[in-house]
Amino acid sequence: MKLYLLLPLVATLGCNAVKTSNLPAHSDQLLKDVQTLSSDTFEGRKTGTKGAELARNYISKRFKEIGLKSFPLLNTYQQPFSFSGIDDPKIQGKNIIGYLPGSSSKVIVISAHYDHLGVINGKIFNGADDNASGVAGMLKIAAHFAKSKPNYTLIFAAFDAEEFGRKGSEYFVNHLPIDIKRIKLNINLDMISHNDKGELYATGTYKNPQLRNYIVTTNPDLKILFGHDNPKLGVDDWTEQSDQAAFNNKNIPFVYFGVEDHKDYHKSTDTFENINQEFFINAANSILEITDNFDKDRTIQKVFKEKLQSRR
Repeated sequence: MKLYLLLPLVATLGCNAVKTSNLPAHSDQLLKDVQTLSSDTFEGRKTGTKGAELARNYISKRFKEIGLKSFPLLNTYQQPFSFSGIDDPKIQGKNIIGYLPGSSSKVIVISAHYDHLGVINGKIFNGADDNASGVAGMLKIAAHFAKSKPNYTLIFAAFDAEEFGRKGSEYFVNHLPIDIKRIKLNINLDMISHNDKGELYATGTYKNPQLRNYIVTTNPDLKILFGHDNPKLGVDDWTEQSDQAAFNNKNIPFVYFGVEDHKDYHKSTDTFENINQEFFINAANSILEITDNFDKDRTIQKVFKEKLQSRR
């Protein structure tokens, strides 16, 4: 994504707001997942490398620990695919796909890419914010709904090859293990841990303004901003700049959570030590809360109603 500033619309309730559901506040596992995936052991997780394989093994293990199911058509969490690169006629990638059945057959896909840039000129590009943070946030959401059965069926997709032009997500939407008509929304997490102003963007409401009714957080320390999704903005439009693009191209509504570019973006300094841990915890908790709003069809009107009832 590119660094630009929009005039924001803010979707945050005041400090007296009541939590709209019993959401977990523990952050140890969240931080552990980021620290592990962005460690030197994983060598930057570049698609087709040993580091990417180690990352897949770790994420697959976490899927199993959480209790996600694999699709019978895949018979595994891993969805292999291949594509042509500039210097390699056939690069092998693998998405990691799991799901939790809901009361409804309707589906929300929650996604985050796990690949990054690998090793460049002897330096490891660890990709803590981009995008170990998104994967960790996705795993947090999965762990919550594994303990509290969702209304929607939730698919959790860790995509490969986003850095090669979103190859993994494009393959996924063209080789779905379910009928595409069942998918009602994509929630994509990409770079959610590195911002010093407490600002997290929710992109995707320009095309589908009704989504704004669900995007509200009771966390007073986080500002949810709308923008970066007007096609007239050119490079300032993030719609095609992460994996939500594959869903948008199939006319599936999306909400993309991410921060504006920062000094460590696509640099070897994007390490666990340089993320903003407090912001990251707030962002992950708020994205979970918003996902819960979508799953329970809890709009901003219902949130305010619950808030008023709690004061009586």
